[in-house]
Formats: sequence, structure tokens, C-alpha cells
Amino acid sequence: MTEGRHAVVLGAGIAGLLAARVLSEHFAQVTIVERDIVEGTGVRRGVPQARHLHGLLDRGRTIIEQLYPGFTSELAGRGATTAEALVGTRWYVGGLRVAPTSTGLTSVIATRPLLESVLRQRTLATPGVRLCEGVAGGLIGDADRVHGMTVSGAYGAQAHAADLIVDATGRGSRAPMWLTALGAQAPAEERLEVDLGYASRMFRRIPGQLGGHSSVIISTGANGRGGGAVRVEGDRWHVTLAGMLGDHPPTDPEGFAAFARSISAPDIHDLVTASEPLDDAVPHRFRAPVRRRFERLAAVPAGFLVLGDALCSFNPLYAQGMAVAAQQALALRDCLAGGAATDELPARFYCAAGKVVDDAWQLAAGADLSHPGVLGPRTLRTRLTNAYVARVHRAAHVDPLVARTFLRVANLVEAPTALLHPRTARRIMLRGNGKAATVAELGGQTFADRTPTLIEPTR
Repeated sequence: MTEGRHAVVLGAGIAGLLAARVLSEHFAQVTIVERDIVEGTGVRRGVPQARHLHGLLDRGRTIIEQLYPGFTSELAGRGATTAEALVGTRWYVGGLRVAPTSTGLTSVIATRPLLESVLRQRTLATPGVRLCEGVAGGLIGDADRVHGMTVSGAYGAQAHAADLIVDATGRGSRAPMWLTALGAQAPAEERLEVDLGYASRMFRRIPGQLGGHSSVIISTGANGRGGGAVRVEGDRWHVTLAGMLGDHPPTDPEGFAAFARSISAPDIHDLVTASEPLDDAVPHRFRAPVRRRFERLAAVPAGFLVLGDALCSFNPLYAQGMAVAAQQALALRDCLAGGAATDELPARFYCAAGKVVDDAWQLAAGADLSHPGVLGPRTLRTRLTNAYVARVHRAAHVDPLVARTFLRVANLVEAPTALLHPRTARRIMLRGNGKAATVAELGGQTFADRTPTLIEPTR
């Protein structure tokens, strides 16, 4: 504990709560500033996607379990479903069901409000952590160092002095504007325009549906349509349909069912048409994943750092956001262990967080760029990677080893290079046959000419 030190976290979402938990190990006082009223398990206004399906990848779950022992069992005790991925759940990729096999991955299936409420209660029970309702106004300091934050609340605008401020306000973060106002440099941004649209609805679960499985995920196919149905607290099906590039699912009952029928596997449509709806469908729109390149800045102010979706917001189709936020919190913990709130902390954190983000961003960006309508750079390596991944999908349909490795990579438990291990790659090339990529699609080269890689250099 650093005596007398004060840290301020902006945002009481998943990333902010995890950051506060980590900071509590090194600061005497941690204040979480949140603009929404955060009582019970209701939907917060600041989380417009809260009514839609949320997936907690196993890498994120294990980190949260490390920070909050008993987290998984506590969620289960409050009605969440737990199951082993591919054993108690179904996945479809490329229009084919991934082979059922043991993966060692635990799927925790719950609504976003339940996930958030459990984390919030556990975090606020941590000594030294408190919640303050208010709206962050701007940073206090200069281009070299941040000393505090102005916060508008019930008693007007007030200045909060702090040794460290962590911005976890999400993809709408005003950090670039705040930094510019101090005379500091704002980071460059990378974005891919995917124009994703959701529609979600709750249905009453009938015993025996989906063969007893707890969820089904159908990845977007060639037409950009996909969806998921998961069993959540209250013995309900939480169904989310999704469409890319402006092809968004309707919210009226007939249109919702028709869209479910158009995706590449019938499981979700069967649930929708056989189950009693419990509410009306609600829409949500996500235009673009955005990565802010703080790690490439020549200098960053001491006393301020950005974490979670404020640093990098992912295409929610791939359920990476909460797991990557957990990985960033772990990276912050490691950096703090090397010296709490030193001048070098932000730069050290951005370097570590950049490495955490790289794998998830490249996996997601590659999947997005497999859709021809998504604008973005398609290098030779990107085309080779997507051709190889298409073979991975086909092989995972029939090969349990490939299926297991693919799911572990998708859950961020193993690095993408696991799919290039000689034994795995051999099975992928032999069993992932089908429509072979043409020489033109591979930029004039074939797999015999070049070994594909799943890692795209970013520096």
C-alpha cells in the first residue's frame, strides 16, 4: 500500500471495476466516478448494448476469478449458467457446426447487468474503494503531468486531486480531447467500418430445447448474418441476431423470425418459433471497432492512462471486450508491482496493453476483412491468413483436435500461433479441404510458395 495515495477511475463498467480492484492493492483510496445510478441489477443508461448478448471468454473469466475468488460460483448461485464450451454449448463457423469435444473452457452465461452487479458489489466491498456519482469534465494539469479531474455532480463542478486517473469510460471516451486541451498529443486511431446492427429478445425456455445445450453461437456467414441464443438467469433464452454492413435484423416479430431463418444454421430459428417471447425486440447499432494507438505516442502525461474500450473497442460479434479488459487490468497490476504511480507508469502500461490487444485485434480485424464490403487494408498476409482460417473452420467441423485448438484461440487462452503448430497445421491442411483458394486470391502465390501466419505485424 502506498500511504496517502489516491487513484480515480472514470467509469463503473467492467473495465473500470477491474481497474479499481487492481488499484486498491497500491493506493490507499480509490474513487470510481460514474454518471449513472448503479443500484441493483438493472440496465445502466450508459451501457446501450447491455440488453444484448454478452460473452465472457474463458481467458477473461480466469483473470476475474483470480481477482475475485469465487466469482464463477457466485454467478452460478445467482442464476447464471456454466458449461464446458463445445460439450455443453454449440458453435457454428463457416456454416458448419464445430465438432463437439472437450476444450477445458468454462462458459459463464449471464446477462450484462448480472455480470456487472456481481463485480460492482465485490469491488465496492474492497477496502479503500468508493463510488462517486458524477460526470467527468476535464483533466487538471499540463502536457507533462495530470494532477486531478473536474467532476460535475449534485453539488456542481468540483476538482478531485489524484495521483493517478484511469479513463475507463468506454468507446465514447473524451481522452483525446482532454489531452489536446492540455497541450499533449492525442493518439492516432485505427477503425474498420462494419456497420453492425443487433436485435435482441428474451424467450421462455422449454426443457429439452437445444438438446440440453446451454447456448448456440452461429458466426456470421457469407451474407454477414449470424446470431446467438444463450440460457440466462430466470431460465430464459437471450436471443441476439446480428447483421453487418447495414443489413440489420428487424424488431417486429415476423421480421425477427424471418431473419433468424436466413442465418446459416436452423437452431436459433427453431427456438424463436417454438418459444414464448417475454418482451419486444430491441435494436442496437455498432458502426466501427476503434483502436487508439497510445503505445505509439512519443510522450504521454504522467498520472493518466486509458483502459478498456476507451483504449480499444472491438467488434462485439467476437465477444472479446470483457476478456481483453481483464487482460489489461492484469497488465496494469504487473506494471504497478514495478512501482506504483511512477512517471513511467503510463508508457509502461501502454506498451504492455498494446501487446495484449494485438492478438485479439488481429483476429477480429481479419474476420471483419473477410467480408468484401468492409473497407480496410487487405495485405497479402491478410489474404493468406483468411484463406487459412477458412480451412481451420472446415477442419474444425470434423477434427476434434482442430476444434479444441480453434476454440481455445478464440477464447484468448492460446495464442493464434497454436493453429500453426506442425501437428495441428497438418490436420488443418488435410481435413480443411474444400474450395481451394485461387492463386489470384492469394496475390499470385499459393500455400506451397509461402507459409501462412496468423500474426500481422503492427509496428
